[in-house]
Amino acid sequence: MGAITGTLARPQLLVLGRHDSAGRLRAVGRTVPLRPDVARQVAEHLTAACPGHPWTGVTFASAWGSRDVLDVTLVRPELVAEVSADRAIDQGVFRHPLRFQRFRAEMHPMQVPKFEELGAPCG
Repeated sequence: MGAITGTLARPQLLVLGRHDSAGRLRAVGRTVPLRPDVARQVAEHLTAACPGHPWTGVTFASAWGSRDVLDVTLVRPELVAEVSADRAIDQGVFRHPLRFQRFRAEMHPMQVPKFEELGAPCG
């Protein structure tokens, strides 16, 4: 995870990323709006981004194919989020919003499959 909408105390949705094989954090999608109880749980784990965040100056579309821009707050990209998603993936990016399930505290972001592997056939 690399950004949120809303505030650190009351996140509204998450903007998620994966590292590519060169180590760059690439945006892969956003979640549906968080329920209030989930937003409170998520807020407990968020930390504001330090200078030099990989997404500094990057803009994110509010929806697939939209020109409307999300107003995001960058966060430290140290958390791994488990999400549920459909299979609509275009060039490594989920076309539809994701559903946040939980944080995976036992995982480091570099343990997540690389950006290039997103949408690759299994097996």
